[in-house]
Amino acid sequence: MLNTETREVIKATAPVLAEHGLTITRRFYQRMFEQHPELKNLFNQSHQAAGDQPKALANAVHAYAMHIDNPQVLASAIERIAHKHVSLRVQPEQYAIVGEHLLGAIKDILGDAATDQIIDAWAAAYQQLADILIEKEAALYRDSEQQPGGWSDWRPFVVADRVRESAEIVSFYLHPQDDAPVPPHRPGQYISVRTEVPDWGLKQPRQYSLSDEPNGRYLRISVKREAGREDRPDGVISSLLHEKFKEGTAIELSAPFGDFRLHQERSTPVVLICGGVGITPLLCMLKALARTERQVLFVHGARNREVQAFRDEVEAARRQGPNRIRTAFFLETPDGGLEPDEHHGQVDLNRIDLPAIDSGADYYLCGPLPFIRLHRDLLLDRGVDPANIHYEVFGSDVLAA
Repeated sequence: MLNTETREVIKATAPVLAEHGLTITRRFYQRMFEQHPELKNLFNQSHQAAGDQPKALANAVHAYAMHIDNPQVLASAIERIAHKHVSLRVQPEQYAIVGEHLLGAIKDILGDAATDQIIDAWAAAYQQLADILIEKEAALYRDSEQQPGGWSDWRPFVVADRVRESAEIVSFYLHPQDDAPVPPHRPGQYISVRTEVPDWGLKQPRQYSLSDEPNGRYLRISVKREAGREDRPDGVISSLLHEKFKEGTAIELSAPFGDFRLHQERSTPVVLICGGVGITPLLCMLKALARTERQVLFVHGARNREVQAFRDEVEAARRQGPNRIRTAFFLETPDGGLEPDEHHGQVDLNRIDLPAIDSGADYYLCGPLPFIRLHRDLLLDRGVDPANIHYEVFGSDVLAA
């Protein structure tokens, strides 16, 4: 536990971090990659180039400083980070490297203002956070190895089949090369895939939600090919998967991890709200819920029918419990007429009947950060308990809440 003097120093420097945080984190990654280029294989280099990862780290450091008196406020964010780390095979000894270069970056950017007292305080605060994460991650590694079919290192798989789900999304059916069983996963969890990027001379990991229920034989991911925009190029790994990964192609996988998962022990109503490829983890949840007695509302938004994926699988799940599962689809540009459960426009929760506030319903949101914020804020305004709102952000903003 940090002493009072250390906590006061951290809180006093929080405004400075808010002002210089992004510059510090950019310098941190520059320093670390210069001295440890092998770590480029661990970090998403596309997010590095776009500035997403330095921004996310700056937000995380600032949030930690603001809540240094009560880090338990960040418990859910810390849990999320721990799952991300084990999915990427982060090791305890790498925390020392990160700490060295984070403190060095603070000193580089702040210069003489970064006194020995400030650096010592931040060293203690960083070590406290590192110890928390190392302990959590050790437990996750251990649990993964000990479950039937489980593993903790990168494991070789092969693409056994690929299915086009829409104009943008392809599903990959991944079987272990040794034909040994794969472990069950909780609906909502993800795996990391790792593959060579020839143009970069690096192995790069990416995380993709599991889009089908556990079956003990294979894992399915459904990948949207990320088209470039003016401010960034096409997605490197999604493009490789779409273009190069045919049947028989080898790929390395992490075991399933992730703290965004269906609370299967509950009997309360469930509302699943997703946009675009954010459907993938919620589809897995929907299939699991179809075998229960829980009331379910499934909401999905897409630009048009051409990019709308998994409509048939959603309908199959709905037919398993027609009196318990309702669906609402939003199409920004509908082609032709609308079905009874379809709406024109973007997802708007004001246009559909949500469960009563006193029902204790759980809400699961998945999509990009603006999508999450919009619908989370609407639910909070309606009086939904924050503890009943669960989300997965598709991007690098790990402290979106």
